[in-house]
Amino acid sequence: MSGTFSLGRLTAILTKEFVQIRRDRLTFAMLVGIPLMQLVLFGYAINTDPKALPTAVRVADTSVFARDVTTALETSGYFDIVLRTASEVEAEQLLARGEVQFVINIPPAFGRDLQRGERPAVLVEADATDPAATGNAIAALATLERRAVRRDLVGSLADLDGAATPFEFQIHRRYNPEGITQHNIVPGLMGVVLTMTMVIMTALSMTRERERGTMENLLAMPVQPLEVMLGKILPYILIGYVQVLLILLAARFLFDVPMFGSLTLLSLCVVVFIAAHLAVGFTISTVARNQLQAMQMAFFFFLPSLMLSGFMFPFRGMPDWAQAIGEVLPLTHFLRIVRGIMLKGNGAAEVAPEVWPIVAFLIAVSAVALKRYRLTLD
Repeated sequence: MSGTFSLGRLTAILTKEFVQIRRDRLTFAMLVGIPLMQLVLFGYAINTDPKALPTAVRVADTSVFARDVTTALETSGYFDIVLRTASEVEAEQLLARGEVQFVINIPPAFGRDLQRGERPAVLVEADATDPAATGNAIAALATLERRAVRRDLVGSLADLDGAATPFEFQIHRRYNPEGITQHNIVPGLMGVVLTMTMVIMTALSMTRERERGTMENLLAMPVQPLEVMLGKILPYILIGYVQVLLILLAARFLFDVPMFGSLTLLSLCVVVFIAAHLAVGFTISTVARNQLQAMQMAFFFFLPSLMLSGFMFPFRGMPDWAQAIGEVLPLTHFLRIVRGIMLKGNGAAEVAPEVWPIVAFLIAVSAVALKRYRLTLD
C-alpha cells in the first residue's frame, strides 16, 4: 500500500459514507429533522411572555369605575376575561382545575369607596404554580392602578388623580405564594424523567432482542402479541415507580416541595402515564432495526414532549398550533396532574379531565404497536 496521500481513495471513502447516509433514511431524517424541529419550536412556539391569559372576574359593584377596571385589564393584553361569576366556590374550582390563570374580585361599594378617597382594593388571585406564566401579568397590574379609572376622575374627583393611586390591586399568589421555582420544576421532573427513561428502555428492549438474534426464539414461542407486549412493559412499570419514589423523596427532603393531595391518586395516575410511554417505546421498537435507530426515534418523540408540554416554557404563551400539538402529548396532561395534586391538593374530580387524554393516547398507541408487531410475525 502506498504511503502517499491519495485523493482518489479519499473520494471513494467519502462516496461510500454518503451512500450509507442516503440508505439509512432514519439517520438522514434525524440529521435534517432535529435542527428544523428545534428551529421551529424555539423560533415560533417558545414565548416567555404569555399574554391573553384566561381570567375570571367576580364583580360585586355596578359603578363605572368597576367597568373601567375590567376594561383596563383586557386592553393590557395580559388578561382575557373568559368568564364572569358571582360564586366564590366556582372561582375556586376554576383555579384548581387550571381553567383560568387569574380571578379578579371587585368588592361591593368599590365605586363609592373610590370616590371617597379610601383607596379600595381589588383582589387578584393568581394560579402561581408556574411563576413564569404569571410574573409579567402581575407586574403589569402596577401600571393599571394609576390609569385604569383616570378618564372618569374629572370634576370634583380630579383631586383623586394625584400622586397616590385611587385604588390598589392586592395580589394573592395561590399554591406557590413565594414564587419558588423548585415547586414548579421538581414535580414536573417526575414526568420528564419517566418520559425519557420509559420510552428509551422499552424501545431498546425489543431491538436488543433482534440484534442479539433472540427475536426468532421469541417469535417461535406460542405467545400472543398482547402477551409479549405486556411481558415487556410490566417490569418497567416497577422501575418507573422506583424513579417516582426517588423524586418524591428528593422533592420533600431536599427541595421542601409540599404534598397537599393524595399520594394514592398520584400513584394511580402514574400507572397510566408510565403505560402510555411504554407503549410508545414498544411501537418504536417494532419500527427500528437496531438500537441506534431506536434511540434516535425516542429522542424525536422526547424533544417535542419537553418543549410543548409546559415544562420548560409557559404553555399558554405558545401559539394555538403548538398548544394543539401539546394537548396530544401525555406529558402535558401529567404535568397538570402532578402539580395539581402536589401543590393544589386536587382530587379525582379535578384530575379526571387530564387523565382521559392520556388513556386515549395509550389505547391509540397500543393499537398501533400490536398491529406493527403482527407484521413482524409475518
